[in-house]
Amino acid sequence: MVVFTGLALAMLLASLDQTIVATALPVIACRLGGLDNLSWIIIAYQLATAVSSPLWGRTSDLYGRKRLLIAAVGVFLSGSALCGIAGNIGELIAFRAVQGAGAGGIISLAMAVVADVVAPRQRGRYQGYLQLVFTLAGVLGPLLGGLLVELGSWRWVFYGNLPVGAIALVIIATRLELPAARTERAIDYPGAALFVTGVVCLLLVTEFGGQRYAWTSTPTLGLVAGAVVLLLAFAWWERRAAEPILPLRLFRNSVFLVVTVTFFLATSALFAVVVFVPVFLQIVVGVSAVGSGLLILPMTLGVTAATIVSGRLIARTGRYKFFPVIGLVIASVGVFLLSRVSPGTSWLTVSLCMLLFGCGFGLVTQVLVIAVQNGAERRDIGVATASANFFRSLGGSIGTAVFGAVFVAGLSGYSGVDAHSVQASPGAIRNLAGPARAALVNGVAHATDLVFLVATPVAVLALLAVFLLKEQPLRN
Repeated sequence: MVVFTGLALAMLLASLDQTIVATALPVIACRLGGLDNLSWIIIAYQLATAVSSPLWGRTSDLYGRKRLLIAAVGVFLSGSALCGIAGNIGELIAFRAVQGAGAGGIISLAMAVVADVVAPRQRGRYQGYLQLVFTLAGVLGPLLGGLLVELGSWRWVFYGNLPVGAIALVIIATRLELPAARTERAIDYPGAALFVTGVVCLLLVTEFGGQRYAWTSTPTLGLVAGAVVLLLAFAWWERRAAEPILPLRLFRNSVFLVVTVTFFLATSALFAVVVFVPVFLQIVVGVSAVGSGLLILPMTLGVTAATIVSGRLIARTGRYKFFPVIGLVIASVGVFLLSRVSPGTSWLTVSLCMLLFGCGFGLVTQVLVIAVQNGAERRDIGVATASANFFRSLGGSIGTAVFGAVFVAGLSGYSGVDAHSVQASPGAIRNLAGPARAALVNGVAHATDLVFLVATPVAVLALLAVFLLKEQPLRN
């Protein structure tokens, strides 16, 4: 339990920094300037987290997870300290990338360490708690960030990581006992370079496409072409590498393949809910930004309850496939019900839909991590866990981009509504003249309905994918 506390603290910090900065961005822009590059403070962290995850996982399979986890926490804390002293926006973006590189290792290796120290049949409880930390961080991050900025300085958003991270580091260094690492010491540097550059091109497409550049513009198409060429070259090289950074044999494992596809689709649907329910609540229902954050808490409660219950039942029965199947049925129904909301829908109804979705999604994530770890060879547990997390991050990035495009298309197609008007604050929108405000509110309601309607078949596809999951006995 002491070791697990250290892992949970490290996971909390890495997860929290994905969202805690969001509410500090206006203050950072005021202090450091560079408003046009402000979004890169978040993008740099997300990119570094996503692309570094498989690299940390594979290297830990070669060198041992304890020393790599200590290194990851060290990189994250170094990046946090540097972010706190950043003097301009360029420095802050660069240091956020350092932070993200450490976070990618923490998130992936913490889950892999649980696989090292907990038997598969008992693993559901502990993986569930880590997933719960991840979910809570996503909800509490913006609220905590706003509180730190209001009571102190934006720099404490980063300095606050140092004492908690130091406690986690001491616990991991002094109390974690793991089996000896393998003897091979070969790292696939060419493969790592091809993978990182190819994935960065792919993720930049999701960040820029339809926003900074049109989907058919030369920069967007150039990034797509670069991603395709680099990832094909990566696949070609990995077949020849002595110690591939992402062994292609993983994709011949049906469990790994089903889990990654399900993770990608389910996380895409999750981000449709997490991103666009607050938009609906703030603009259509008329609640404040803080209020919309609090109204997402029912989803967190649903995830919490479902995660704890499913983890305990898996430990008791040794069976796990039933949970993601039922969970995705419930989540699909929840998303579909959200597509039926209208300007007359109360916040209570929306919250109940969120609770239903949360209960469904809470039965999915930690079970898929258990399945992929149980189905992987011992030598591949680190990279299998990290790669599953990578596809989850990829699903979130691509899902956000795709559903953002659907939202803009739905809003632009609504008579008399300018898509750019949604960028105004909710207070400014409430001060619009009656007809203009009514048109905007109805347009946003129509566009969010369209987003959830498109997200429903995505969740159903995840359900169909998880039906193919081969359940293997969990070892004691």
